[in-house]
Amino acid sequence: MMAFNLAFRNLLGAGLRTWLNVIVLSFSFVIIIWTKGLLEGWDRQARNDMIKWEIGGGQYWHASYDPYDPFTLSDSHGAIPGELAAIANDTSVVPVLIAQGTIFPAGRMQSVLIKGIPPEQKLLALPTEKLVSVDNDIPAIIGSTMAENTKLGEGDYVTLRWRDRNGTFDATEIRISGIFETTVPTVDMGQVWIPIEKLHEMMLLPGEATLIIAGEMSGGIAVNEKWVFKDHRTLLADIEQIIKAKSSMGMIIWAILLMLAMLAVFDSQVFSIFRRQKEIGTYVALGMTRGEVVKLFTIEGAMNSVLAAVVGAVYGIPLLTLQAVNGIAIPVKSSDYGIAMAEKLYPVYSLGLIAGTVFIVMLVTTIVSYWPSRKIARLNPTEALRGRMQ
Repeated sequence: MMAFNLAFRNLLGAGLRTWLNVIVLSFSFVIIIWTKGLLEGWDRQARNDMIKWEIGGGQYWHASYDPYDPFTLSDSHGAIPGELAAIANDTSVVPVLIAQGTIFPAGRMQSVLIKGIPPEQKLLALPTEKLVSVDNDIPAIIGSTMAENTKLGEGDYVTLRWRDRNGTFDATEIRISGIFETTVPTVDMGQVWIPIEKLHEMMLLPGEATLIIAGEMSGGIAVNEKWVFKDHRTLLADIEQIIKAKSSMGMIIWAILLMLAMLAVFDSQVFSIFRRQKEIGTYVALGMTRGEVVKLFTIEGAMNSVLAAVVGAVYGIPLLTLQAVNGIAIPVKSSDYGIAMAEKLYPVYSLGLIAGTVFIVMLVTTIVSYWPSRKIARLNPTEALRGRMQ
């Protein structure tokens, strides 16, 4: 306890030099916690939005379906398996039929994915209740990004062309019955959602689907070999890899910040040992062992991180709490990135994140403080009292 009290008084006695080290270290604490919290918040938001808008409790894919290969769409469809057909009527599973098509807004041609979905479904956040046919027309809903790119508005009619199962081209007009806002571009960009029964008629594929979205209770039911169940781990792999890549880039910034802070602590320790030679010699002459003197200087250097944690908490807690509550506005739409990202990101600061960051910084600071302090173990007390150290 005496060593801690003495180290604390020596640290405060160093004045400006101590506070400069503390401020630099506190910046490292706050920035590391902020960047990690931002990535964690983005990860949670992206996962929740994709589950809410697109993947539900998981998906059954037709064995031939590959979302990255449009040439598979003509063959990737099949009858809903009996194990799921029984519960499809109560909307705990949602069949989706996907086909390629072309729309002609304002005389322009644009390729789209036509997605048929039951209007009565409640599993996804898509406003499919707007897919109710009026006068036997074909209603369609599109995302806001799609509407902006095509200059289509609610109530507009646009020509849709497609190719049925026999390879015959056909065309009709569809009515834009609704435009929805979403942070998930994979249900928005280049996609037109229509009632699945209408798409069955258009494609000559009655009762068939390309994928089946499952609810929490229906996911993982064993079906025939033509259908493959994809869980959250598989469906969210892309966003997880992006977050992991961003985390790796962030680690470079954290390492630079830590190195700058540790360099300041290291220089401070070297300067302190050089300037306080007589003090060190006096400690030894008064009966302190060399190990105890090394321990004293190590504690003194490590306490920089303790003070930094306190100072960082003074301005970091209000700042990070404000951002966690109000969010951080993202100036670019998620569609420009092609990934799920809200207009505002809400950082998440867990207790494990804060405690882990504090522990790592304190551990590294202690090691850096001990390194130059080892020189004290080789000192000659007589030379030290004269102000000379080897």
